[in-house]
Amino acid sequence: MLSRVADSLYWMNRQIERAENVARAVETTLDLVLDGTISHGRLWNALVCTFGDQADFWARHGLADQDHVITFLAFDPGNPNSIASCLQAARENARTVRDMISAPMWEEVNKAHLFVRSAAGRADLHNPRDFLDEVKRASQLITGVSDATMSHGEAWHFARLGRLVERADKTSRVLDVEHYFQPAASAFAPPAGSGFQPAASAFAPPAGNGFRPPAAGVGIPTAGLAPPGADAVQWSAVLDSASALEMYRRQYGVVSRRHVAEFLIFDRFFPRAIHFCLLKAEESLLAVTGGAKGVFTNQAEQRLGRLRSKLDYGDIDEILEGAGGLHGFIDGFQSRLNRASDAIHDTFFALRPVGKPAEAAERVTA
Repeated sequence: MLSRVADSLYWMNRQIERAENVARAVETTLDLVLDGTISHGRLWNALVCTFGDQADFWARHGLADQDHVITFLAFDPGNPNSIASCLQAARENARTVRDMISAPMWEEVNKAHLFVRSAAGRADLHNPRDFLDEVKRASQLITGVSDATMSHGEAWHFARLGRLVERADKTSRVLDVEHYFQPAASAFAPPAGSGFQPAASAFAPPAGNGFRPPAAGVGIPTAGLAPPGADAVQWSAVLDSASALEMYRRQYGVVSRRHVAEFLIFDRFFPRAIHFCLLKAEESLLAVTGGAKGVFTNQAEQRLGRLRSKLDYGDIDEILEGAGGLHGFIDGFQSRLNRASDAIHDTFFALRPVGKPAEAAERVTA
């Protein structure tokens, strides 16, 4: 298979999965807003931070409130991670590989893109749930149609690999949301050079209960930003964002931080758990390369296999009691997953002259 074809299949599914996960996170934040346990501004700020887009958002909007954040994450063409941008890119990737995917799959990708493009011009930001539900349904429909109408050969495995790598990343980000409720300056201060200068009024709750992040070094409250009662609500919301609440309760019953983290990191059978994603991603990778589990012939196999093996033999106590706790583990995991993703790119997608080493190849942005 041509590298550009594999690249398009891989990124098409990553972008569709990313759009679904953004919709899930926004919908969960709307639920938490209704609960009222945590201030609205902090919730919307935490959502932006979860996806790593805070520098861009603060530079352009400053105020983290419902309208600004939903517009930025759902429709903003200048945000490459917005739902609209992801589905537009997915549609373009699907267009370039129409001969490799089924006609029903192309139709569903095209429908999803057109739906979001149409909604961008008439979205009611005060009642966005129907829109978010439709984005989730569209993504799930595309996945189902792909599984049911594509031969499960190389093309399908590259597509599934992209979806699972993206899903593992987003599950880890949702698990780390508690970090953005902590009184650490780094969680709320705009990075240097972001262009955002908060006004003096930023240190009192602004009108509309929006949240403006204070400048680095300005006094941050020493008390926890979320009240004690918010813990169960927050972790139930984390489960809800992954549609995991029922499966979790069958196994654990009462919602707790420890058990939610254990379930979404280590479970081998729940489709949005990190361990499940890595097991199935490695399965697709080995189906493409013809390799065997436990040995490797390229960096992609090595890095993904190493990451999977850490979860094979890890446990939640080791994570919670280790250096940095849950946040430290998530940071390390995301860094290693990024390296595995880079290795997948360099192994299969990088276009370079004959004899040019992979490390020196110029990366193509998907």
